[in-house]
Order: sequence, then structure tokens, then C-alpha cells
Amino acid sequence: MDFLTKWSEGLSYDEFLKRYASPDQFGRWEAMSREVALTDAQRTLLDGFQRDMLVIVVAGAWCGDCIQQCPIFDVFARQTPRLKIRYFDRDDHGDVADALSICGGRRVPSVLLMAEDGAPCGRYGDRTLAKYRDSASSLTGAACPTGLVPEKGSLQAAVIQEWLEQFERVQLMLRLSPRLRQKHGD
Repeated sequence: MDFLTKWSEGLSYDEFLKRYASPDQFGRWEAMSREVALTDAQRTLLDGFQRDMLVIVVAGAWCGDCIQQCPIFDVFARQTPRLKIRYFDRDDHGDVADALSICGGRRVPSVLLMAEDGAPCGRYGDRTLAKYRDSASSLTGAACPTGLVPEKGSLQAAVIQEWLEQFERVQLMLRLSPRLRQKHGD
């Protein structure tokens, strides 16, 4: 798939919600967005991004995991102009959903982080480790909690931090890339 061309066909966060979210869903996305709080250190980190990153997000306005996580991406993008994020509805863009499938399915949110020229640099999605640990804590029997589950109050902070680490990892990859350092003369 030509991800650069596909990226250009995506929607901004606001356009995505306007097109796909029902009034009730929109309210849930907005409520979650108000809950996303970055620390000073996280804001400073995002402010320090030096390379443009193109990001494809496959999501569903109806999806609880998307409602909990996609507003985080929007807060990141509002903090730094270096993040250029485009959203794709999973059902209307099956080609992208298939290309970014996780565990054999069209799981959402699925995220592809790319260089400014569309070169893929990282994929992440569905849920963060903190979220999986939290979900696993409700299981019983042989798959009972591992003891690695964060405190309930810190789950959102952990999810924000884990997503930020994925964006930072790719930002550092781009910043240290010999190809991009030569291109930008730094």
C-alpha cells in the first residue's frame, strides 16, 4: 500500500468525528478529550519534536478503545505541529484496516507512524500494555491477574505515557536517521 497517498486521503480529528460520530458518540469523545492531561514533562517532550511525522489512525467512532485513546493523539497533535495525524474509519476504509490489522483482525485503534515522506517507522495499536493489564485483572482462573496491573487512578496516565513513548520512539528514529539528517543538513 502507498501509505503516503493514503495518508493524504484521511480526515483530521474534527472531520472524522463530524462525519462518523453520532451525537452521543461525539459527546463521549469530547468528554474523554477533556480528561486527557499532559504533564509538564510530556508537553516539553512534544515541544521538542524536530521532525514531521505522518500518522495514520484506523478507528471507529463507536469503539470504546478509540474513544479512550484517540483523544490522546489529538492532544499530542495540538501540542506540537510536528504530528500530522489523519483518521480513517475502519469500515469505510477496509484496505487500510486490512493493511494495519492486528492479531489477524481489523482491531481499532490501529496506528501507523511514518516519516515525512511516508516511510513506515512503527505500528502500534488496539490497546497499550497498561490497558491490557487492567483488562486481565478482571479475569479469574489460570489467567488471573499478574500483579503488574497499575492502580486504577493511574490507568489513564499510564496509557497516555505508553502512547507518548511510541510517538517519541519514532521521533527519535527520525531525528537520528542518516537519510533524514543528510536531507535536513543536521
